[in-house]
Amino acid sequence: VSAPASTVDLTEITRNGVIESVHRGAVVVTRGSTIVEAWGDPHQLVFARSTTKPFQALPFVENGGLERYSVLPVELALMMASHGGTPEHVAGVLGLMKKLGVKPDDLQCGTHAPFDVPSSHALIRAGERPSVLHNNCSGKHTGFVALARDMGGEITRYLDPTSISQRAVYEAVRSMTETRDDELFVGSDGCCAPTFRMPLVALARGFGKLARPVGCTPQRTRALEAMLAAVTAHPTSFSSPGRLEEALLQTYPGRVFPKNGAEGVCAIGLPGIGVGIAIKVTDGHERGYIPTAMAVLKHLGLFTATPPALTRFERPNILDANRRVVGHAVSTLFPSGASTS
Repeated sequence: VSAPASTVDLTEITRNGVIESVHRGAVVVTRGSTIVEAWGDPHQLVFARSTTKPFQALPFVENGGLERYSVLPVELALMMASHGGTPEHVAGVLGLMKKLGVKPDDLQCGTHAPFDVPSSHALIRAGERPSVLHNNCSGKHTGFVALARDMGGEITRYLDPTSISQRAVYEAVRSMTETRDDELFVGSDGCCAPTFRMPLVALARGFGKLARPVGCTPQRTRALEAMLAAVTAHPTSFSSPGRLEEALLQTYPGRVFPKNGAEGVCAIGLPGIGVGIAIKVTDGHERGYIPTAMAVLKHLGLFTATPPALTRFERPNILDANRRVVGHAVSTLFPSGASTS
């Protein structure tokens, strides 16, 4: 039996009825530690990027951080978020900082314009510059600072992979994804925090466990259940307005745990069936995973008829400068559902 191709066609971009571009990549579906289905090489190494944020928040939650600081579910959602930098997100992170005794100057995540375009434009009109609070990872970093302090570490070294707190984060990622040390490579994420390269199948395993904590300690099970409850109750705090993750959580509360990452990475856990899904688009474009994620979710039975709130993600429109539809992004995983219209 020949080895699987490392990548397959995932999504076609059409224009005026013909294929213009193709996004390639790989997809893997797991249940427990078992690969259920795969397209492309499920063992290829990928940087998981922001998909691991729920795993990275585990040490804070498992060490009693929620109870110690009376952290609300909406604030826990922000700790796991790639948020849009909206005024609501910024206010939420500031409130979390106040509870945790963290100052904006403590954060080493750097700055960027809000992901949410209206919020970015509002800053420009006001003549204001983005701050660390607008960084999509500011909630994660706030939790990191508090974890470092609570574990007796130096908060100025809270991003050092060798620090006591980041070693705890590493172990949480390793155990959730069931990876060996020689499979887990630590790099530097866009927000300057450690990020993890791992087999794509490991990311799927982690999200299956995140969705249904089978084989976990009671302490970890409670932590993971709190995380699912938080993102289910507060999808807009966990994501950004108009994104796939927000729409999935709003449409199927308690039945899905999605998380995107930079460079075309997406992971989804399905609590009802204990399944994990991981997608990597080789060229790094998120446009490549959105219709593919929808196709896989339909294939796995999350829905049969696409709900109205999700139709724009199933076949995202390609627009011209006058906002006219001239093509679509279409998943090619399941030929019967593909189209070049």
